[in-house]
Amino acid sequence: MDQGSFLERAIDLAVARLLRPLFRVLLRHGKSYRAFEEVAKRTYVDVALSDFGIPGKKPSVSRVSILSGLTRKEVQRLLQAPALEDTGTGERRNRAARVLTGWLRDPDFLDPQGDPLALDVEGERGFAALVRRHSGDMPTRAVLDELLRVGAVDRLPDGRIVLLARGYVPRQGAREMVDILGADVADLIETIDHNLHQGHQAPRFQRKVMYRGVPVQALPAFRALSAQQAQALLEQLDRWLQSTDSTPPATADAPAGARVGMGIYYFEEVPLDPTRSPGDPS
Repeated sequence: MDQGSFLERAIDLAVARLLRPLFRVLLRHGKSYRAFEEVAKRTYVDVALSDFGIPGKKPSVSRVSILSGLTRKEVQRLLQAPALEDTGTGERRNRAARVLTGWLRDPDFLDPQGDPLALDVEGERGFAALVRRHSGDMPTRAVLDELLRVGAVDRLPDGRIVLLARGYVPRQGAREMVDILGADVADLIETIDHNLHQGHQAPRFQRKVMYRGVPVQALPAFRALSAQQAQALLEQLDRWLQSTDSTPPATADAPAGARVGMGIYYFEEVPLDPTRSPGDPS
């Protein structure tokens, strides 16, 4: 097998592996293959049009058709279809996450032991002050509603706001988790694509640690250890990034700054009980 065929087969295998968990999500939420196919074709056309043009030449339907393998008629139909709308949840999540991080590390909102205080809505050390300091120009009510909705905070009977989560990971609502799927997995694939094509010049950090023979009884301890140390690292990196991030409005003279970050995720695969047949109920 020549090098080209080997690479093509490796890409096919990689795509099949990354599609398995994605298709599990789609099937669980009632998405048919036809619905996936339509999104895939539209995205193929969009990427071919925006990322693979010839310098100095206007993108054409014919070139997109050649690159994508779709007919010119199909490309034209997809280009005329209404665009998929971005609801802006990523920016809302980012602002809400900043508030949570500020609550965890800003000494004005911590008790003497370094734990987050329960906050009155108003006041010098209240929730509104926290939002003004750490979310930019987001309204206090909008941030509070968002954090209440995803289960990151709760309201005590006396009206104070208490922190329940150390990060913006929704405890309820499939919509928010699906938004995270689209954003975070895309960032990881972007990093892998960069390393494949430009890694020899400016590689981006992409590592994981994995062992296959860890006893199931040891998993709770590793979950706790990895969560504790990963959270500490992310908070340290967040402090550095926030010290450099002024997020000014973009202008012709001062374009928007770069979006940059680091993601950490935990994975676990426990073998099925060999004494059970696949059809046995759990």
